[in-house]
Amino acid sequence: MPVILPPGPDHPGDNVELRPDQAPPWLRRLAENSGSDSESRAIGRTAKEAAVLVLLSGDPASTTLAADAGVLITHRSPTMRSHAGQMAFPGGRVDPGDINAVDCALREAWEETGLDRLSVTPLAQFESAHVRTNKNPVHPVLAYWDEPSELVATSLEETDDVYVAPIAELADPANRVMVKWFTYRGPAFRSNGYLIWGFTGAIIDAALRAGGWEQEWDRRSTRSLRSELAASRNQES
Repeated sequence: MPVILPPGPDHPGDNVELRPDQAPPWLRRLAENSGSDSESRAIGRTAKEAAVLVLLSGDPASTTLAADAGVLITHRSPTMRSHAGQMAFPGGRVDPGDINAVDCALREAWEETGLDRLSVTPLAQFESAHVRTNKNPVHPVLAYWDEPSELVATSLEETDDVYVAPIAELADPANRVMVKWFTYRGPAFRSNGYLIWGFTGAIIDAALRAGGWEQEWDRRSTRSLRSELAASRNQES
């Protein structure tokens, strides 16, 4: 598959400090409730760690959830060897040259979508989580997109779609569902014809609650994950 070169070079090591005080009013509650330290925690080298970028955009002047608020989402190519067809935040494995989780998340976002790291403000680092399948730690980095621009999937072997999912749409109870597969049970979101579930769905679910944007929805009923995926365009294997 073709590789589309990012529009500009990355700036490794730049813009890697957390600045929660620079969050717009509507995003401040989420930044403060992230459970993170004031600085991006050091990344250990004893485990296969990764970082993802939870990048939100929206009117910086809004005091409540911005009407145009959205979060950057990618679709992993169905030909990938792992997590094929799943919806994900930009991110990936920590490289030896990465200074911290912020550096890793921004580098990966540039590699996958061409995102200019200088166009965002890193705000907070959520508590580390683990992907169910491999138990390796993942560091979610919350950031605000100061200067949104059009992004593209720069490596179709890894990511074949990039878009901004509206927060109001994700929070709409009509687009929310609890899915179950064997012993797994977790929140999922219908978005742009896709199904966002698993690690990414859990982070969005937690962010809606922490940000004060969650609406009442039915958490008790469950639907078959396989059925929901079959009705989506994820093409998960």
